[in-house]
Amino acid sequence: MYDIESLYEATSVEDACRALAEDPQAIVIAGGTDVLVKVRGGKLAGAHLVSIHNLHDELDGVTLADDGTVEIGPITWFHHVTTSPVIQATVPTLGEACDTPGGPQLRVSGTIGGNVCNAATSADSASTLFAYGALLDVVSTRGKRTIPIEEWYAGPGRSYRERDEVLVKIRIPRDHYEGFTGHYFKYGKRRALEIATMGCCCLVKLGADKSTIDDIRLAFGVAAPTPMRATGAEDAVRGLPVAEAVEKIGELAQAETHPRDSWRASKDFRLQLIGEMSRRSLIEAARKGGADI
Repeated sequence: MYDIESLYEATSVEDACRALAEDPQAIVIAGGTDVLVKVRGGKLAGAHLVSIHNLHDELDGVTLADDGTVEIGPITWFHHVTTSPVIQATVPTLGEACDTPGGPQLRVSGTIGGNVCNAATSADSASTLFAYGALLDVVSTRGKRTIPIEEWYAGPGRSYRERDEVLVKIRIPRDHYEGFTGHYFKYGKRRALEIATMGCCCLVKLGADKSTIDDIRLAFGVAAPTPMRATGAEDAVRGLPVAEAVEKIGELAQAETHPRDSWRASKDFRLQLIGEMSRRSLIEAARKGGADI
């Protein structure tokens, strides 16, 4: 059973912010694929919900700004992120990642904003948004602020978004994606309907010769309590020939990550995954950029 004390349907973002400010127990719900699971499980029993589900004019869709920034509305379904022509032309690796959560039913009800706001390190969009250096715009009755995704996560399942703030836009600036090719690798016990045991996103920008790494970003989910980038590994292989970088990237990433034991996988197995997934993701990202490897 769903123990819901109240459900308010907001008519605008401003209205949602007002409702959240007036009720200190109220929380936001959009697609509900995460919140309703917690309600049913008792973690959010007696919930006071403010729904932004129908605010399509303000919070839905993917657009490309005049300056090349990719702008994603938080209530955009995973499926619509994946199939968006803007996403496919600019940040296709994010589209790949958004095609992996759950199954087809979840991907036409779950939202990318919910995936960010639940702040799970296993969230399928998390490592890719980290690699792209996404900017997160939130608003409340106090005003608007932008939180870089690197500063979003406060711990497992926790973010620095205040309870009464609404995520209104996910932005990826042009210089964060231009010239990069990438690959997202999700490991689980099966191909669908699975929470990630490990997620890895590698973005690479090759030199003119297509055999040297000019720039690289390597990000993980479930390699630490929060999503993270292996910046030390990135620095170590930047400027190297692709083949040499592939040889080194796995051990470098293992040295920088901090996975834990859980019922899904041991720490040692996750470290093995980090090494192998780093290598494979770099190979695939480089191939997409024209490298012969």
